[in-house]
Amino acid sequence: MRKRSLLSLLGIVLLALLPLSNIETHEPYAYHILILVLLWGSIYTAWSLMGKYGFVSLGHGAFLGVAVYTVTLLWNYLHLTPWLGMPIALGLCVVLAVLIGYPCFRLRVVGHYFALVTLALGEVVRLTIIAARDYTGGSLGITPARVQPPTPVSWYALQFADRDYFYFLALALWLLTLGVWRWVSRSMSDSALNAISEDEVAAASLGIHVTGEKLRITLISAVMTGLGGILFAQYNMYLNPETLAGVGVSLEIVFAAIAGGMYVALGPTVGALLTISLREYLRVLFGTQFIGAANTIYGILLIIFIIFMPQGILGTLLAWWRRRFGTAPQPQA
Repeated sequence: MRKRSLLSLLGIVLLALLPLSNIETHEPYAYHILILVLLWGSIYTAWSLMGKYGFVSLGHGAFLGVAVYTVTLLWNYLHLTPWLGMPIALGLCVVLAVLIGYPCFRLRVVGHYFALVTLALGEVVRLTIIAARDYTGGSLGITPARVQPPTPVSWYALQFADRDYFYFLALALWLLTLGVWRWVSRSMSDSALNAISEDEVAAASLGIHVTGEKLRITLISAVMTGLGGILFAQYNMYLNPETLAGVGVSLEIVFAAIAGGMYVALGPTVGALLTISLREYLRVLFGTQFIGAANTIYGILLIIFIIFMPQGILGTLLAWWRRRFGTAPQPQA
């Protein structure tokens, strides 16, 4: 355990010192990909907080859409700094999670029925954004207004010309998300949620507040997802309902978490590395000739991973490592 903690600390130190290597000057594209991996790795890890207990949400794009558009619209039209827009946006994510989660959990809407409800939620948010095109830009998207007068560093507007600022913000968010994942996994809620995922009736008979536990993990997942989306929007400086709300991004989140390994803390980050690398490769390979290539391949790969590698890439590698060196694999949910 001590050795693992030392390795984790060493990895964090190396990531923190990475900008000192002038990677932005020598490898700007690789640096950009690394920032995206950290940002989306945080979002995928947030989803796995629910997914690893069997609560499959296909509507996390709704939390992304609500969070990023709230912050951007408040900034563009009311000139409200993103630092004040964030709590408002995350509060709306909480409200949305309660509105969709409480009735489902109270009425015991589980399994594929819960997945379909969340899928519909994502589409409702996406269509609402498109319908409000006078303010959101509709399908054309919207760009956060540049701070005036132009400046390379603006903490007030959360806009930076230097990627190092976004790198450290993305790294901090990624570490925070991993910390939340670890905290949940080591809390009493972990045992309660595992029991609920096996049999809700039996869990309730043991005194577990089924609705409360499921709603709590949903709220945590929604808030962390929204926070990751806000930082990504500020880095990307462009919002589009097709990429930040709706079915497409929701399925990408599910695929990445499952492919990387949602039962392992770093699994969703491995999934982020896989999906982002695949997306960039397909973009270069096909250009505008096959726009739906990424989603099509995601669907095919998702089926393959579910059938042959249900523990994901990292989970399968760790299981192999334990078998190879004589240690029994840890039981997975």
